[in-house]
Amino acid sequence: MRFAYQGFLVLLLLIPFLAWRYTRRQGAAPLFYSDISRIKKVFAVTGNRPPFSHRFRHVLFAVRLVVLSLFILALARPQAELITSEVFTEGVDIMLTLDVSNSMILIDLDVQKKRTRLDVTKEVVQAFIEGRRYDRIGMLVFATDAFLQCPLTVDYGIVKNFLGEVRIDMIPGNSTAIGNAIAASLNHLRHTESKSKVIILVTDGANNAGQIDPLTAAEMAKALDVKIHSIGVGGRGTPYILQEHPLFGPIMKPVPEAERIDENSLRRIAETTGGKYFRATDTESFKEIFAAIDELEKSQIRSEGNRRFRELFPYFLNPALGLLLIEMVLSNTRFRKLP
Repeated sequence: MRFAYQGFLVLLLLIPFLAWRYTRRQGAAPLFYSDISRIKKVFAVTGNRPPFSHRFRHVLFAVRLVVLSLFILALARPQAELITSEVFTEGVDIMLTLDVSNSMILIDLDVQKKRTRLDVTKEVVQAFIEGRRYDRIGMLVFATDAFLQCPLTVDYGIVKNFLGEVRIDMIPGNSTAIGNAIAASLNHLRHTESKSKVIILVTDGANNAGQIDPLTAAEMAKALDVKIHSIGVGGRGTPYILQEHPLFGPIMKPVPEAERIDENSLRRIAETTGGKYFRATDTESFKEIFAAIDELEKSQIRSEGNRRFRELFPYFLNPALGLLLIEMVLSNTRFRKLP
C-alpha cells in the first residue's frame, strides 16, 4: 500500500496534541464549589456509583480522535499497487495440407474401431487446432489437384467446421500431387507478414501427379523461409478396406497396398526446409507426432509488467462517517452535557 498525497499524513501529529490538551482540561473544573465533602459522603453512605455516562464520558473524545485519524488517512489517498501484464505475441502461420486421395480410405491406423486413415487424421488435426493459441491456421486438401479448404484465420471454430467437411471424394481423381499441394500452400503463405510460417504435410502415398516436383516445391519453400513438417500416414501391416458384403453386411477386406509411402522423398522435403519428417503407423503415434510439432512451433510471447493502483480511501472514509454518526447520536442523547 502507498499514499498518493503523503503530505496530509503530517496532520496525524495533531492527534497526540489534542489528546494532551484534553487531559490538561480535565484537571480543571468549569464550576468551583467551596466544599464537596458532603456530596462524597452521600455517595459513600448510599453506595451508589457514578452513572454510566459519567464513567465512560471520555469514550466520545476517543471516538472523535479515531474519526479525525481516519479522515486524515483518507485524504492522504491510500492505494494498493497492482502489477498487471501486457502480453505481446508473435503467432505462427500454419497451413495444414491434407491428402484426401482414395488411399486415405484404407483402415490400418485404427483397425479395432474400423476408422479410416482420414478419420484418424481429422481427429488428431482437430486436437492440434484446439491446442493452439495466437496462431493463424489455414487448410488445404489435395489429391490429383489441390484445393483451399480454409484460408488462414484465428477463428479456430471455422477451421474445425471446414475440417469436419473434409472427405475422400471431394476432389476428383485418384492420384497424389504432393508438389502441387506444397506450391499451392506456399501461395497462401508467401504474402503473410508473420516471421514464422509452417506447412504440415500429411500424406499416405508418393507423388504421381501434378506439374511440380515435390523437391522443387521444397526448394521454393526454403527460398520463402517456409518450414515443412511432413508426415507419412500408414501402418506397418496389411491395410484393410470396409466393404459391403451381400450376406454378411459391412466387412473389412485386406488389400495389397499398390503404392507405398515415399518416405525418402518426404524426408528430403522436410530436411530441405529445416523441418522434420514423421511416420504415423497408428493413432497413438499420430497423436505423438502432432504433440511434437506443437512443441516445435511455439508462438513467441513477450510480457511486460504494468503498475496500476486501486484506490483504498473508501476503507477509511466509510468507517469514519459511521463513527461520526454514532458520536453525534450519543453526544446528543446518553452523553449529552448541560450548559
